[in-house]
Amino acid sequence: MARRCSISGKGVQTGNNVSHAHNKTRRRFLPNLQVTSLLSDVLGKVRLRVSTRGLRTIEHRGGIDSYLLSTPDLDLDQETLRLKKRVQKAMEKRQAAA
Repeated sequence: MARRCSISGKGVQTGNNVSHAHNKTRRRFLPNLQVTSLLSDVLGKVRLRVSTRGLRTIEHRGGIDSYLLSTPDLDLDQETLRLKKRVQKAMEKRQAAA
């Protein structure tokens, strides 16, 4: 599983550890990824691997459903694009039943 956020696309960055003597060794900066259960209005609980910044973005946009529906398909990765399609189908089914 890649160390990449499903929402923001944040991934691993590289840089240097720099000692007091100014010796440089390569290192990796890992994103703060969390496997979280997000509450969708139409699907119930949804589990995603999201960075903490991605969680803040979802909350700012009003939840996972509104975030997915307002984001263009080109900005989403495969996992979240499948989730968006599931949300759209569930919303259509809910509206047809009402």
